[in-house]
Amino acid sequence: MTSVQLQLSRPGADSCDTGLTTAPWDIDLAPGYGPGASADDVIPAAAPRQGELPAEYKQAPDAELHERIRAAKATLGDRVVVLGHFYQRDEIVEHADYVGDSFQLANAALEHPHAEAIVFCGVHFMAETADILSRPEQSVILPNLAAGCSMADMANEDDVEACWDALTELYGTEPDAEGKLPVIPVTYMNCSAALKAFVGRHGGIVCTSSNAATVLERAFEAGQRVLFFPDQHLGRNTAVAMGISQDLMPLWRPRKPNGGNTEAELMDAKVILWNGFCSVHKRFSVAQIEQARAQYPGVQVVVHPECPLPVVQAADVAGSTDVIRRMVEAAEPGATIAIGTEINLVNRLAAQHPDKTIFCLDPVVCPCSTMYRIHPGYLAWVLEELVAGNVVNRISVDEETSADAKVALERMLAALPR
Repeated sequence: MTSVQLQLSRPGADSCDTGLTTAPWDIDLAPGYGPGASADDVIPAAAPRQGELPAEYKQAPDAELHERIRAAKATLGDRVVVLGHFYQRDEIVEHADYVGDSFQLANAALEHPHAEAIVFCGVHFMAETADILSRPEQSVILPNLAAGCSMADMANEDDVEACWDALTELYGTEPDAEGKLPVIPVTYMNCSAALKAFVGRHGGIVCTSSNAATVLERAFEAGQRVLFFPDQHLGRNTAVAMGISQDLMPLWRPRKPNGGNTEAELMDAKVILWNGFCSVHKRFSVAQIEQARAQYPGVQVVVHPECPLPVVQAADVAGSTDVIRRMVEAAEPGATIAIGTEINLVNRLAAQHPDKTIFCLDPVVCPCSTMYRIHPGYLAWVLEELVAGNVVNRISVDEETSADAKVALERMLAALPR
């Protein structure tokens, strides 16, 4: 392993906020998203909070927790499936039956209709999606209810409904001569079940970073314009790659008349972008890429499409977490790869490919502070409760919301990544 990898991997390195060494059950007691989150990310008052974790799980040594998780999984067998997102810490990933991005894990949830419980090691909106797609008798469990998403919280149902009302008042609701509706809503997976349901009711579709291009193409087959939320960067990057001018992508700022735009700007628009973002990915910069290229001639730079457009344009490749993983795997031994995404994935790729020099573009970027809240203590707790016949931390979406959201999600699953 190279010195770059050692610097990024060792505990306490500058790649992480030192506050992340604190046990997550301590972070859970404080308001906010946790260490590493942007100071601008204000958590909603109604955001789910995690109750007190029993002391035995907080005090148990790591080795004991891992053994208890393995024992509980062995006892439960096929009755439980554990899903782990790429951004989870290694101590969780080692216990996951499936590891992937949000698109892959949505499919994995569908592939286990006979499991009694789906334990989703990710964040709240992902567990909601699994509940929508799973059978009614299946239980979907989020080990730590405080594992939310600041981006998802940047678009709430009231603000999106107000935006939609303003846009339909301006555009009308009748299709044009080609049968295309005035505007089609597209939401990124990183949103609440209520917003997925909103999209389903209005003829729209959910996308992930894997299939955003396919989804936008399908949206334009049905509509003259697209309202894309909550991540402005994924929407902008995908639309620019399709050849759409940035001049035709006004930014919608909630609670401002016309989202802070003129009627003329909205009439000319092809993609209306919501003013949302990922706190981790917006930290990456062109200057970091320039520094990487200066320090490592021949370096390959790959970034996530949640990064700002100038960063995506300066990189060699932009793609989902799975695209990043596959690019690293395909690189020749001795390759140097700088990555612009969440540090847990970067460090894991570096450990898995010691014949390559792999490092994070941002030397002080933190793990997704809410993904970090899924700790082996929480996983051991929910699994042992299942063994005892108790379902804790169940994520349930009401039937009406689930029905509408499922329509949009099924459209997403049918829009295969290119």
